[in-house]
Amino acid sequence: MKTKVLAVYLLILLTIVSFGCIATIQGAPGEGDWITSYRAVNPTTQQLMVEVDFETTPVTNRSLSPVFAGSEVAITFTVSVAASSPTTALRLKTAMMPSQIEDVYWRLVSQDYEDSLIAYNPASQEVAFFQTKGELTMTLFGRIPTTVVRDIPVQYLVVTLYGPAGETLDNLKIKVVTAEMSEYETIFLEKEERLQSLKESGVAPGYIELYENVLNESRVQANLGNVEGAIGILNTLSVTNEPASSAVEGLFLPVVGVLVVVVAVFGFMFIRGRGRLQYVMMVLEDQIRDLEGLTLRASRVDRTISSSLESVKDRLKSVVGM
Repeated sequence: MKTKVLAVYLLILLTIVSFGCIATIQGAPGEGDWITSYRAVNPTTQQLMVEVDFETTPVTNRSLSPVFAGSEVAITFTVSVAASSPTTALRLKTAMMPSQIEDVYWRLVSQDYEDSLIAYNPASQEVAFFQTKGELTMTLFGRIPTTVVRDIPVQYLVVTLYGPAGETLDNLKIKVVTAEMSEYETIFLEKEERLQSLKESGVAPGYIELYENVLNESRVQANLGNVEGAIGILNTLSVTNEPASSAVEGLFLPVVGVLVVVVAVFGFMFIRGRGRLQYVMMVLEDQIRDLEGLTLRASRVDRTISSSLESVKDRLKSVVGM
């Protein structure tokens, strides 16, 4: 009798451990446990926008074209089912708006999975199927709602895979941006590439540090939703004849202060509105006058660095409309 009781306890313990192991192995939604790959394309031009494949080493994760709010997308994805459970029903559901190009949401790609679909209606926002070992590949057509993004990028939930009890097994998200944010990302990438070339060409370390600080501050402003200000900050970096001599490197320290003021002003204007815009402009104009004096001093030491300062000054003037 004691042996049977012990055996029951052991069986219960092994069951608990097994469930614990399964829970540990199961990752968070969006990490490729069920939805193992997907490709998003423009359904009109077939231009590839996003490609993710969790089964490659390293994981493939490419964003080749921005996805805007209100745009049409066609997403082909694969659900990998590791084991069969003939009575278990799983569900795929999308939150996208109906496509204006296609008259359906879903198109079955893996025809060998057709018998596992439950009351399949391609025009419905949901698709149910029995858990059958194999790969279910479908193409989802739809339109990104215009309200999902305003000032900062969002990871938009395109499709969710639900288990039999309504639990989320996996999901698929894509990054959605505004046109202005896309412009910022393009400029930021150009500036990052320019920074790398400056490092390789032996530009003064002080100028490199200044450049990196401005890039970082522009990212802060963009993440706050102040995209216009972030673009304005990046444009202050459009100078020529960057200083190569470390002997005049100290002359750039006041420029750091000027650009920090510009960054603070952009943040202030964005957070507090334009109630004190006149005062802010006065502060900026004072900083520009200081920079003009610095440019004059620099011209007596090095014409190249003087030209660089002059370019920065002109950029700041354009920001404030002087």
